[in-house]
Amino acid sequence: MLCEVIVEFIAERYGGKVVEVGIGNYHCVAENLALRGFEVVATDFRRVDTPEGVRFHVDDVMDPNIEIYKGASLIYSLRPPLELYPYIVSLARIVNADCLIRPFGNEFATDGKLINYKGEKFYVWFNRR
Repeated sequence: MLCEVIVEFIAERYGGKVVEVGIGNYHCVAENLALRGFEVVATDFRRVDTPEGVRFHVDDVMDPNIEIYKGASLIYSLRPPLELYPYIVSLARIVNADCLIRPFGNEFATDGKLINYKGEKFYVWFNRR
């Protein structure tokens, strides 16, 4: 996965607050968005260390604290398990944010728009009104 390509795609289309769901130990996208001036919030089901400039919350995307996500222009997740896709997409719709999911491998999302951006493939749901 090319972190810089995903950061570029997001930076060209979004601004303000973005939320990464399931950050785990891969911080490249969140860190680089924070360096570009985004308000970056990250969540995971357990406490993980995050880089400076990234605000972190323990949260379960299957039973989310909606307040964490309100005001985001984009909710994104990098390589989440396929079974979490519906929860992440639903959460983005609830808070009126677009959603970007970068699959782990060849997982297929039936209702998102497949984007091939500079060799990186991911799905986007355009929810903002």
